Order: sequence, then structure tokens, then C-alpha cells
Amino acid sequence: MPELPEVEAARRAIEEHCIGKKIVKSIIADDSKVIDGVSASDFEASVLGKAILSAHRKGKNLWLRLDSPPFPSFQFGMTGAIYIKGVAVTQYKRSAVKDTDEWPSKYSKFFVELDDGLELSFTDKRRFAKVRLLNDPTSVPPISELGPDALLEPMTVDEFTDSLSKKKITLKALLLDQSYISGIGNWVADEVLYQAKIHPLQTAVSLSKESCATLLKCIKEVIEKALEVGADSSQFPSNWIFHSREKKPGKAFVDGKKIDFITAGGRTTAYVPELQKLNGVQAAKAVGKPRKQAPKGEDSKDDDKYNSGDESESDGEEIAENVKSKKRQKLGGQVKQPSPRKRKSKESDTEDDDGGNDDDGGGSDDNAEEAPKTKSGKVTKNKQAKAVTTSKEKVISQKGKPSKKKAK
Repeated sequence: MPELPEVEAARRAIEEHCIGKKIVKSIIADDSKVIDGVSASDFEASVLGKAILSAHRKGKNLWLRLDSPPFPSFQFGMTGAIYIKGVAVTQYKRSAVKDTDEWPSKYSKFFVELDDGLELSFTDKRRFAKVRLLNDPTSVPPISELGPDALLEPMTVDEFTDSLSKKKITLKALLLDQSYISGIGNWVADEVLYQAKIHPLQTAVSLSKESCATLLKCIKEVIEKALEVGADSSQFPSNWIFHSREKKPGKAFVDGKKIDFITAGGRTTAYVPELQKLNGVQAAKAVGKPRKQAPKGEDSKDDDKYNSGDESESDGEEIAENVKSKKRQKLGGQVKQPSPRKRKSKESDTEDDDGGNDDDGGGSDDNAEEAPKTKSGKVTKNKQAKAVTTSKEKVISQKGKPSKKKAK
């Protein structure tokens, strides 16, 4: 996905080659998924004959200011890209259009020819981008909802530290939040956290002032270094984790150190466990808490996940692990019961497992339905009730809690 460096490189290319020139031809794709809120014909008529006065960017959004409104605005999405014929503009793997491809590309959504013959195109292979025609791009979403731009509106160390002290969210998720800081995407966030030696699942509120200052410095340095080479990833420093992010687990290394992959902020995240460690309370949880939880009905796969200290140690901020954690809490009493039922009847395994995992409540209903299956065929309500009681007593006995049985 194009992030701040790639979009800024495109903006600079437009500023250098297109400013002051008039649009003499326009072709807008008939694609309502990308061309948002206006017909292709109206879009073409609106920009034709107008001059490009300037190019602007905030976060991962770019817009062109013409000599009169409305103005073309571009939200790059997953594979949006700016191309200027005959001009080298930054290319990124998922959106690159080859020089040998037809021009304008079949993926072009916005194409204009300028009065000196120069041609500019915005392409989008996967159609997640949005191209709009707006009177004031900064006053409406998505631009109006963005936080300060990571390059143009940097916070001071004190502002940044104070801001983080109020956030209980994990740092990877926070950096991806465009309403907090705009422009940072998945690869920039991974690089920044690696350079700062901070674990992606470390909570913002737990950072020391020194770590906050280091993180802010790394945000600035990573973006500036990327822009120094025109956001050409092949020229990024060789010691960046960027170059190994797309390698397979077990084969990814940076400076001889192994890269692991987890899900953080809802995205695949690359980090180096040897350098990026959880600190403070989270470090203690990563060591102690999983071993206490693992025996409670979790299988061997979950044990491995707990012991690895990844999403489950993020204080509930990670999306996928948060959902699983809530289910475990709601199913706390039910998780203890499958083992005796499974010993009694193999035929009920599939149904019982499904019910236990998908149903957040109704523990008593599950027991009532499963009791007949431990016997044979049909049973009366009285027999069913006795079966439930017997089953519960066996569970209590097996769990080593005779005191609860006496209390009843």
C-alpha cells in the first residue's frame, strides 16, 4: 500500500512537472467504485481547460488545486499510483505499471493531457482507491478527519509523550490510526518500531519519556530517508527490516537476526524478538500469565500461541485476540465440561465442540441437550434431569472440588 513517502514523491513530481499547465484533454474511467460521487462525463467537463496551480498532500491523500474549484482528490487505497509519461515517478510492487504496457494504462482512472503535451494518469489495479471532485478537499472526509501529518505537522517530544500517556492502545495499532497521526501505514510503522527497538504490542501508555522521544525521532528519520531516495524502495538502507518483510517465516532476517511475524493492529507485522521486547507489566504477563491460562481447556496450538507472547499479551487491544479472549472469558464455566462428555460419546464431539465455541452463553442448555447423548436413544425428562445431575457431579469430582459438592 502506498504510504506517506510514496504519495509525497508523487506530489513532488506533479509540482515539478505539471504546475502552471492547462488541461487540454481528460479521460475519466466509467468506474463508480473508484470515481466517487460524480459521473465520468461531469468530471471530465469540470477539469477541462483549467490550469494546475499546485499539488497538496495530507497523510496518504493528494489533491490538485486548479484555477477554480472543484478540485480532483485522490485517496490511494491499496494500489493507487501517479504516473507522468516520460517522468520517473516512484513505483511500488503492487501498483507498478510497466513501461511496455499500453498508455494510458487499462487501469487508469484519471487521465489528463496538458498543453505542452505532458500526460498524467492515476491508476488503480485493485480498485480500492477513491477519486473525487471536491470544492474544498480539506473540509470533508477523509481529509478533514485526519490527524496531524507525520511529515508536515510533527509533534514536539513533550506533546508526543503527553499524547501517548493517555493511550492504552498498542503502538502498532496507534501508529496505523490515521486520526492520530496521518501518513503512516503498515511498512512505515514496522520500520519505525524496529528502528526504535519497541515491540509492536507494547502499549503506548507504558512507554518511558526516553522511548517516546526515540519513537518520534525514528518516525522523522524513516520518512525523511525514504524521501531522500524518492521513495524508491530498492534504495532504502540495507539494514532496514523493510527488505525482509515479505519473506517467509523462518527465512526472514535483518542484520543476522530473525524476524518474526504476528498480527498487530489488524495487520501482519514484522518485528525482531531479540531487539523488540515487551517491557514492564506486559513483559511479566508474557512470561507468567499464559502458563496459568493454558490448562483451561485450550489445545496445544493455543498453548504455543500463549507461550510466544504475541497478541494475547496486548491488553485486549488487538482485534483478533480480543475477540478470542472475550469468548474464553464468557465460556469460562463451559470449557471445563467437554472432557467427561467426550469420554462418554464420540458421536457428540462435533456438535458439542461447535456449540461450545460459537455460543457465548446458554451453558445450562448445552448440558440439558448433551445428557441424552451420554445414554442411548430417547430418554424421559426425569431421566434426562438425572443424567445432567450425574454429569455435573462427575465433573466436580474430576476437578478435585469436593467442597462445592458438599455446599450444594
